[in-house]
Amino acid sequence: MANLDEKEIDATVSAEEVEKAKNEIAQEADDDDVPASGDFEVTKEEMSIIRAELACEFPEDYEYLSDAYVKSVASKPYSKDPTVRRPLEYTMEKLTHVMEWREGAGAPEMEQLVHLANGPETAPAAVEDPAKLAKAKALATSLNNGSLYWHGFTKEGKPVLWIRCGRKPWYPNVEAEVNALILIADAGIKCMPKGITDFVVISDSASPPPPVPSFMINVLKALVRGYPDRLNVLLSAPVSSIIQFVMNLLLPLMPGRLAGKFILKDIDDARKIMKDWLMHGEDDVPTFFGGPSDHDALYPDESYSKNQGQGCLKFDYFGMIERLRESAKEWEASQKK
Repeated sequence: MANLDEKEIDATVSAEEVEKAKNEIAQEADDDDVPASGDFEVTKEEMSIIRAELACEFPEDYEYLSDAYVKSVASKPYSKDPTVRRPLEYTMEKLTHVMEWREGAGAPEMEQLVHLANGPETAPAAVEDPAKLAKAKALATSLNNGSLYWHGFTKEGKPVLWIRCGRKPWYPNVEAEVNALILIADAGIKCMPKGITDFVVISDSASPPPPVPSFMINVLKALVRGYPDRLNVLLSAPVSSIIQFVMNLLLPLMPGRLAGKFILKDIDDARKIMKDWLMHGEDDVPTFFGGPSDHDALYPDESYSKNQGQGCLKFDYFGMIERLRESAKEWEASQKK
């Protein structure tokens, strides 16, 4: 795979598609390069106003945004004048864009699809809506390879999202893969300890499949439009020609501050970083990075997985959430000592 022909890959994504993605991302990230430090005060009254408007506009999904996240958005400097705080109307506009994106992407219903895929095809909900069942089964297929899951926290209380590139399919169902990312991202965000608003991603980038530009662009758009300020940092190791190609494609599309959150390292350097980051230090470094933590016991290769219920779901989605909640409690307890 090291000699992958980048010209062949390039042919699968048009210049028009890249330009369209760049424009869409730019519209959502116009103030991305404003320094994150120097947050301003947001009063209880202002928080109440924001909360009330969100509840009115998005009654089914408004609780998804925690107070800590809303406050982090509202307290940032204004892009047109960094010496003052963002106007309340501007904050509402940004939060409304996030919620509208979630609505359009079907984010609030993703977990319903997991339940549907985990049940029998004879269930009333499955029989009454074959299209929804097909979408649920495609989502389960994307989850089953165990290429994306939450496990553990950093010392700062940020949940860690692990990516196993070698498990990704060569010919992915792009829509289903993006849906899986939305589902998993939301699950981790809901399990964040109080006051935490962002997460860390660690990617095992050994033996990745050939990159699919349309998928990567859609993931980047989801990150910028649906999860602004959620990514704290992404660590990827080892570095290969495929990973370099991916970064060469995505970096020009990224807002400046987001681009600075990507760290590419070799295995040894990545392991040292993980020892510093992860809640239990070296004990939390997984075996695929030369550490003692056996992730495969919980998230095995699909060929070793068993069905979770009566449907086609093999990935232990609900076990993942329970373990993440317990880890969050452990981190919170450690802060009281």
